[in-house]
Amino acid sequence: MATATHRRRGISSSVPTTNTIFGKGDDRLLFPSFSSLFSSPPNKMEVDPGVVEGTDLRIVKYPHPALRSHNEEVTLEELKESTEIADLAKGMLKVMYAAEGVGLAAPQVGVNKRLMVYNPTGDSKRWLDETILVNPRIVEFSEAKDEEIEGCLSFPDMSGEVIRSKWIKVEALNLKGKKIKKKFTGWEARIFQHEYDHLDGTVYIDRLSEETRAKVQPRLNELIEEFGDGGSI
Repeated sequence: MATATHRRRGISSSVPTTNTIFGKGDDRLLFPSFSSLFSSPPNKMEVDPGVVEGTDLRIVKYPHPALRSHNEEVTLEELKESTEIADLAKGMLKVMYAAEGVGLAAPQVGVNKRLMVYNPTGDSKRWLDETILVNPRIVEFSEAKDEEIEGCLSFPDMSGEVIRSKWIKVEALNLKGKKIKKKFTGWEARIFQHEYDHLDGTVYIDRLSEETRAKVQPRLNELIEEFGDGGSI
């Protein structure tokens, strides 16, 4: 992930990014020249990894119904009496790295469970930076917000500006069923909020301005056509 100085609404600072920042009227919101926000490393587009060695999981693309479906909480029995959720998280990380992403939620691989994984570095060699959260929830968030360009592995070849809280406080379970509390700021807070939206059936295009949504609509129409019947818009 590159570090670049760029504009955000309300602030000007050096922050981690994998995007160039485009003007409101720039058509490159559809096809950015650098990777989308949830792709890594910089200067690369996210990729469709197809078959990933070591897992049967695949990234589902909009408008796959799993992206809009209800996501069930993981039970303590599932965590303590089976390796199913741990195996799912491991597979999700494999797919995430293969797609050159930094975060992935279970519905993005067609599994409607409240589970997310991420690594802010996007580097599989830095496994100590991996985070796996079960049944996460936001318990507090900052009123202060900023705006960044985001993309999503389930929405290839498009991006748009999204406003999110600068910091959040979170409660979740780890894979052993232990309760954890964390505060995330900046880049990590944005990754969490993006993936957390997926667990509520919300996708980042729901948070785009009317102007930006109109610009990416042609690409959305392509994805809808590619998917065929049965999609959930």
